[in-house]
Amino acid sequence: MPVAVGVSFRRVARSYWFDPAGYELKEWDKVLVETARGQELGTVRIAPREVSEEDLQAPLKPILRPATAEDLQQYKQNLYLAKEAVGICKGKILKHGLPMKLVHSEYTFDRSQLTFYFVAEGRVDFRELVRDLAATFRTRILLLQIGPRDQAKMMGGIGPCGLTLCCSTFLKEFFPISMKMAKDQSLFL
Repeated sequence: MPVAVGVSFRRVARSYWFDPAGYELKEWDKVLVETARGQELGTVRIAPREVSEEDLQAPLKPILRPATAEDLQQYKQNLYLAKEAVGICKGKILKHGLPMKLVHSEYTFDRSQLTFYFVAEGRVDFRELVRDLAATFRTRILLLQIGPRDQAKMMGGIGPCGLTLCCSTFLKEFFPISMKMAKDQSLFL
């Protein structure tokens, strides 16, 4: 059985398996990995261990390296730039008159891609917006429409029980909710 390490990319997210590539890693170490989106900085959530072949969906990609102080500094810079990008994108959404609400943005570690997450009632034709954003940021732009539960997970908040939302603290997957469950929790429908 191959040895793998579980890496996640957000505070509350599922872990993805990577080959430790000979590095001595432990939980909460920051590592640099190559994903389908590009290079990303992740956190080791599951220390190296043997994993059965059926638990792996694809061949393991190797950990590029443990994160250095410079990597962590670049990550902080990416967070700052992504926050600035939200303001710029909101202005362009207004300029194009699109019925969408921007929720969050994030750069890949190497800044090869900038992803914007938004909510909208229906489908939105944002091709002109993507062209405009690509010209402004000079990188690959990805706009992803998310649902209200994903929005709550990204933004956080307080539930009707008075505690932090479950989806932003520990729920990694969303399962369907029945009308009865929503009524029991006094949620607005």
